[in-house]
Amino acid sequence: MEPNHTKSSDCYAADISSIREAQVRIKPFAQQTPVLTSDTLDSIAGRKLYFKCECFQKGGAFKFRGACNAIFSLDDDEATKGVVTHSSGNHAAALSLAAKLRGIPAYIVIPKDAPKCKVANVKRYGGQVIFSEPSMQSRVDTANKVLQDTGAVLIPSSNDGRIISGQGTISLEFLEQASDINTLVVPISGGGMISGVALAAKAINPAIRILAAEPMGANDAFQSKSNGRITKLSEVNTIADGLRAFLGDLTWPIVRDLVDDVIVVDDKEIIQAMKLCYEILKIAVEPSGAIGLAAVLSDGFRKNPVYSECNHIGIVLSGGNVDLGVLWKSFDK
Repeated sequence: MEPNHTKSSDCYAADISSIREAQVRIKPFAQQTPVLTSDTLDSIAGRKLYFKCECFQKGGAFKFRGACNAIFSLDDDEATKGVVTHSSGNHAAALSLAAKLRGIPAYIVIPKDAPKCKVANVKRYGGQVIFSEPSMQSRVDTANKVLQDTGAVLIPSSNDGRIISGQGTISLEFLEQASDINTLVVPISGGGMISGVALAAKAINPAIRILAAEPMGANDAFQSKSNGRITKLSEVNTIADGLRAFLGDLTWPIVRDLVDDVIVVDDKEIIQAMKLCYEILKIAVEPSGAIGLAAVLSDGFRKNPVYSECNHIGIVLSGGNVDLGVLWKSFDK
């Protein structure tokens, strides 16, 4: 993997100042999520682990932070016509809830194959669902038509400075709650969360390591880091439905420069990590949310001497919106 290239934060879509502003902006609405520890999981991992439970965030996932920051950043004229996005689920629900809190419409384009529980969340929070075909092109085309018809404001799921800043508030909380952390392990997909987390964490502690966790069947971030440029896949195949998006032009430079490595795991490792979360931590975590634990328990991490000093590890459990039908089938495999 290529070495990191240090760049000024002026080049990025967000910085520590915008993240601190986001923290103030979303404080009346977002939960400060708890950090859990487990002697049993520490023993299994051979390290001290801290779990940031974003599965307890409003909407059931970290996405509410960014969505809330984006919605409440809009001026009144922008907000009046509402917002639109396309999302496989968690961002869709989060944006719907944030829009409901502000009292504005949310038009949500969702692929037909999205988990039923995530579609139900969008409807529960008052989002207006418009279905698209499962392809990214169909999602984009459908969202563009909604934009033309409504005049609403587009709020992307990750490739947006307001979203990145909102997700960065995770670091501000996490490093206050567990100041011994020297490594953060974060799921990666479109890169909004890990971009915000990395920007904030590196500003607080430049020596901290930021590791991305990614499924083998959607390892575009790993390939992008290896190739030194955004690399998109012709097809993705993973149980982690929340990790199927690709990096964007705003998230990629931050991932390129500030994410120290990408750890790739297969679906079986993700399912095993989910079981541990259920059985030991006693919390419901979706596949995308469990991937950080899967990465820390993987042979690729445990046997790599590069990570020998990563002994106080913060893991973001990013969401808990589980399609229970898929879950039971996955456990039987």
